Amino acid sequence: MTGVTPTEAPRLGSVAGHVEGNGHTAITVYALGPDATGHLDWVTAHRDGLRAALAEHGAVLLRDLPVDLELFDRIVRVVGGEPLRYTERSTPRTSVTASIYTSTEYPADQPLPMHNENAYSDTWPGHLYFFCETAAATGGATPIANSRAVFRAVPEEVRERFAAGVVYARAFREGLGLSWQESFQTDDRAQVERYCADHGMAYEWTDEGLRTRHHRPSWQTEPLTGEPVWFNQSNLFHVSSLDEEVREALLSLYGEADLPRNAYLADGSPITSADLDAVAAAYDEISYAFPWREGDLMIINNMLCAHGREPFTGARRILVAMTA
Repeated sequence: MTGVTPTEAPRLGSVAGHVEGNGHTAITVYALGPDATGHLDWVTAHRDGLRAALAEHGAVLLRDLPVDLELFDRIVRVVGGEPLRYTERSTPRTSVTASIYTSTEYPADQPLPMHNENAYSDTWPGHLYFFCETAAATGGATPIANSRAVFRAVPEEVRERFAAGVVYARAFREGLGLSWQESFQTDDRAQVERYCADHGMAYEWTDEGLRTRHHRPSWQTEPLTGEPVWFNQSNLFHVSSLDEEVREALLSLYGEADLPRNAYLADGSPITSADLDAVAAAYDEISYAFPWREGDLMIINNMLCAHGREPFTGARRILVAMTA
């Protein structure tokens, strides 16, 4: 994550920009200034410039915005259009408004592995918006990683084993992880069945709840660049992502078939710890992080950039929106 000397970015109106990163992953930064006014007007006037920066590096950071949810929502709509709902959920979040959510609510002392949003699904948001309402006392950065560089950094022999894709398995039961009602945002079983059928997901109702299983690619071709991007959540779904004590307790109580989440290779065989370590090493090499400041707004192209979360202390509140 070590940074390199920042370089200039195109000036947008009166605001100078710079590009910072680590030689693998870059983000274009525009500090609007603590005394600036007309933030929405500036974003509106320079929407095309911001989108060009997103297309080039995959990430843009706007600094020194007021901590104002209405402004955040309006900027999201100017840059990306109508916000998307968070469907086929896999991690816990709280809805703040109809289109703004808290970031994933993981325990503060645990990192959230790097991933591209909804890469386990057949549909995903094109852009993500992270708004810092409250910065952590320590830690709590949201590292990003150039997904093209991650693809290249994953060893070829690992890519070969992943070439046929990833199978995602989920088991929903009351009081353990997300309920199927929360994940699918409905309490209508027929609606869940229609969703699964429409999205190529096998499902099985059980006495405890629901099991699902579906197959997705390990990487995608990013349409703006035509380059392959590492695009799966095997590392986040795999049982090894759980805290060791939690993992052992779940396996002793329920067995592998009833774990809340797990991931396998396309033929159903296990993903080895060595391969997951290689993927983690690729993310470690490529990822870049900066400390949050209240009023920061980071926008990322979800296919060009993966993201995660570092452990933190104190209060931390990062809000998220998504667009196509």
